[in-house]
Amino acid sequence: MQTAVAPAVGAYWNWRGQSIYYVRAGARRGDRPPLLLVHGFGASTDHWRKNLAGLSADFEVWAIDLLGFGRSSKPDTVYSGDLWRDQLHDFMTEVIQQPAVLAGNSLGGYASLCVAAQRPQSAAGLVLLNCAGAFTETGQTAQPTLVQQWLGDMVRSLLLQPLPSFLLFQYVRQKSVIRKTLEKVYLDRTAVTDQLVEDIYRPSCDPGAAAVFAAVFKSPRGEKNDALLSQMQCPLLMLWGEGDPWMQSRKRGELFRQHYPTLTEHYLQAGHCPHDEVPDQVNTLMKDWVLELASGG
Repeated sequence: MQTAVAPAVGAYWNWRGQSIYYVRAGARRGDRPPLLLVHGFGASTDHWRKNLAGLSADFEVWAIDLLGFGRSSKPDTVYSGDLWRDQLHDFMTEVIQQPAVLAGNSLGGYASLCVAAQRPQSAAGLVLLNCAGAFTETGQTAQPTLVQQWLGDMVRSLLLQPLPSFLLFQYVRQKSVIRKTLEKVYLDRTAVTDQLVEDIYRPSCDPGAAAVFAAVFKSPRGEKNDALLSQMQCPLLMLWGEGDPWMQSRKRGELFRQHYPTLTEHYLQAGHCPHDEVPDQVNTLMKDWVLELASGG
């Protein structure tokens, strides 16, 4: 059983008239870059508490709530990788005030990849943990059937309507549903604690949370992962939870390696959120990689 770790003390930053929550731990060091941790969909800075505690002895570590999530504002706007890319870039420019190694899980990984590719001056390195985002389809890629396409379009169009979207949101935000979902995507169910469920449930009660959920189905499709990788030049570490039922980690790993052959990768016995499920392993791998990076190795 993993023990709970006290969260780092946080603060707020005003970005484009919106309130953005972030936390900071550890001291700045001149011989190594700071770290910026970026959560996935529905999560927040709370999801990184074990990593903030484990990495802050060696690094200045920051974590941020993306606009629309956690304790940050939840305006009714268009959410996209470009929006979060600009938020992260501006945060490093205005608050951290130097390039950082970005570490992102799932959606946060995609947003971090957008920064590293399109705002390279902000990224000292990139760590992706079960990164989201699509690749350009090739002739070898299995195409969905007409029924699958129709169902996908039908569900999408249905969820664009306010009432169905609201009702689905009210269902998925129930604590019992949150717990069941987490237990499906974590290999170690003991890591699905009451605190974790509460951390994900709490922001769903905020004004605007339902609109953010609905906005996901309206958001424009962003740049493909392969296009982003073709623009990127910084070092890349990929950490995969191999038991993730939402993505085929080995196959996705092959795609990332195909488009960015200089990457370093590790496969862990964990699900979709390896940083929370096996934090000691993730912290050690990140620490060793960033220190080697800082030493010029």
